[in-house]
Amino acid sequence: MFCLFCTNGALWAQAKTPFFQKSDTLNKKRRTSVYVSEAVIGTAVLIGLNELWYKDYPRSSFHSLNDNSQWMQMDKFGHAYTSYFIGKMGMDALAWSGETKKNQLIYGATLGFVFLTTVEILDGFSQEWGFSTGDVLANAMGTGLLIGQELLWDEQRIQFKFSFSATEYPNLIPEKLGSTTLQQVLKDYNGQTYWLSVNLRSFFKESKIPRWFNVAVGYGANGLPEGSYDFTTLPPQPIESYRQFFASIDVDLTKIRTNSGFLKTLFNVFNYVKVPAPSIEYRSNGEFVFHFLYF
Repeated sequence: MFCLFCTNGALWAQAKTPFFQKSDTLNKKRRTSVYVSEAVIGTAVLIGLNELWYKDYPRSSFHSLNDNSQWMQMDKFGHAYTSYFIGKMGMDALAWSGETKKNQLIYGATLGFVFLTTVEILDGFSQEWGFSTGDVLANAMGTGLLIGQELLWDEQRIQFKFSFSATEYPNLIPEKLGSTTLQQVLKDYNGQTYWLSVNLRSFFKESKIPRWFNVAVGYGANGLPEGSYDFTTLPPQPIESYRQFFASIDVDLTKIRTNSGFLKTLFNVFNYVKVPAPSIEYRSNGEFVFHFLYF
C-alpha cells in the first residue's frame, strides 16, 4: 500500500486535498489509480508465484486435500489474518479516493478473500499441494470479521494483529521453516502469534478509558511441525509441541490524535502489528508463564 501511494504521489501534488488526507468527495483519478494499481500488483504477484513457486513442481488435475489437523491450525490463523489485512488495506485505499462506503466493502474489503482464494485454486492444480477448503473457510472468517464490524458498528472495534519472535527451530528444519529472516517470518509458525485486540473505549464511549487503550488475546504454538526431533543432541530428543494462549494489553495506534496526514497513514499501516507488552501465557501442557515484554 505504501508503494501504491508513493508511485501515484506526483499525480496529486497539485491537488487541493493533501496527498495523505482522505478525499471528502469522490476523486475519480485517485479511484482509477487505486483500481489499476490493485489489478497490476495482484496480477504481477500471481505471475510471480507461478514462475517462482509452482513451476518447480508437477502440475496435476484439480484436487483438494484436508490439512485442517496440521500445524495446530496456525496456518489457518495466518490465512484469516492475511485476508483481514489485505481487505482492510483495500478499504482504506478506496476511502482515500473518496469512494462510497458500500463500494469500499464490495471492492475493497473482499480483496483479501478474492486474492487468497485465487492462490488456493492454483494450489489445487499443483501436485505438491491441493485446494484446501479449510484455508478458504479461514479466508472467509478474516473477511467476515472485517465486513461484519463495519456493518454492525461502522468501525473496527476488534482488530486482527500479528507479532513474531525468532525461534531456534529453523536451524533444525530450515527447509520447512525458512533459512532467511523473511522466510522465517512467513513460515516459522513457532514464532508467530495472532491476536484479537479489543478497543475498550469503543464499547464504553462515555468512560474515561484512554481512546488508544486495548486489551488483547492471542494464539500461538510451539514445537512445530509436530513429531519433530532435535538432532543436535545424542540421542536425538523429541521436541515438545503445545498450544499457547495469551492475554495482554495493546495500543490502537489509529486512536492517537494527530493533525498530520502522514502520521495517520503510518499509524494505520503499523496498527496491524501488536506492540510489545507484558503478557500472561497459558500452555496446553498446563504451564503458566509471565512475560515482562512479549512480542
